[in-house]
Amino acid sequence: MGFLDLFVVAMVPVLKVLLITLVGLFLALDRIDLLGSTARPYLNNLIFYVFSPALVSSQLAGTITLQSLASLWFMPVNILLTFIIGSVLAWILIKITRTPPHLQGLVIGCCSAGNLGNLLLIIVPAVCNESNSPFGDSTVCSSYGMAYASLSMAVGAIYIWTYVYIIMRIYADNSAENTENVSIADSESYTEALLPSSEKSSCHDHSVHAELPETMSEGKVTFMERTFWNFKKFAANTNLKKVFAPATIAAMFGFIIGTISPIRKVIIGDSAPLRVLESSASLLGQASIPCMALIMGSNLLKGLRRSEISVSVIAGIVVVRNFFLPLIGIGIVKAAHHFGLVGSDSLYQFILLLQYALPPAMAIGVMAQLFKAGESECSVIMLWCYVLAAFSLTLWSTFYMWILG
Repeated sequence: MGFLDLFVVAMVPVLKVLLITLVGLFLALDRIDLLGSTARPYLNNLIFYVFSPALVSSQLAGTITLQSLASLWFMPVNILLTFIIGSVLAWILIKITRTPPHLQGLVIGCCSAGNLGNLLLIIVPAVCNESNSPFGDSTVCSSYGMAYASLSMAVGAIYIWTYVYIIMRIYADNSAENTENVSIADSESYTEALLPSSEKSSCHDHSVHAELPETMSEGKVTFMERTFWNFKKFAANTNLKKVFAPATIAAMFGFIIGTISPIRKVIIGDSAPLRVLESSASLLGQASIPCMALIMGSNLLKGLRRSEISVSVIAGIVVVRNFFLPLIGIGIVKAAHHFGLVGSDSLYQFILLLQYALPPAMAIGVMAQLFKAGESECSVIMLWCYVLAAFSLTLWSTFYMWILG
């Protein structure tokens, strides 16, 4: 497979995303105003509450089985490593560039979560169907490749809507609280200045003492009582609706359907009596990816007019996703193969390596819109990452095939 052919294969899925993004940009223009500031939240809520859960549940139910978990167990581990390593690199980037607090969650999300779904679903079959593909027979390659790509999409969606969703929500909430506290700080300082220091300390001690159970305040507390009290305090202060996104709940249902054989036989498969449920969910889920690209394009218009993100932050995210992560991924996958954690299937290794070289997940734009934290900045980041991905994906794909050969 020549470099030009590989370049076209890698560029086509990225171009599709960019073209749909341009459509979203056009629909957001003031003269058109079909995706303006009023319409965007409604479309974003549809993605968040309907399209994404349908996509995650249908993909997970159709690809996850006990057998696949046993044979492909390293893929979820590998994807988790991409998220953790990307988060560490993002933290270093934040410290170096001094990223504003309200954009730090966005930077972590863009560095940690890759587009593990639709890009692989397009790239892998295209590589397999080439006459000079390095992965053998095109039919067998396409069959296994689609299974690997679907599993990657399902597992990636779980991590995105749990790991990244929680991180971005925490940063967005902290940023909002800090903004509100600035306006209250002056009035509180006047009140505190009227109280003597002895009264302040006594009030503080009394409040802390009141929070503790009676046995704790007396110093007679067992380990189990302290653990139970800490858990009770955590549960009281935690809003489970914020922790569990709809896509996360959908992933749980998809996992149950896929792994429990009697339920799977009823819903999944061409001869399943309730196959209409799976096909309907899949049909709804297919709308999520183009709608995410439309949201990204509509927010891009605002980002082109005014954006608070610096060039150094954008360049840092591009370098993390297109250079450091792919290099680290080579070491991880090669080490896993050396220690027998990954078999000799070159197509499987190729997909594991590609998971480190993909541009940011488009779901990051949905979360940014949902939390009102850097929507326009996210679109600018996505634009540059996807434009450069057409070249970086080609180079890394060529290099991966060479080292696997």
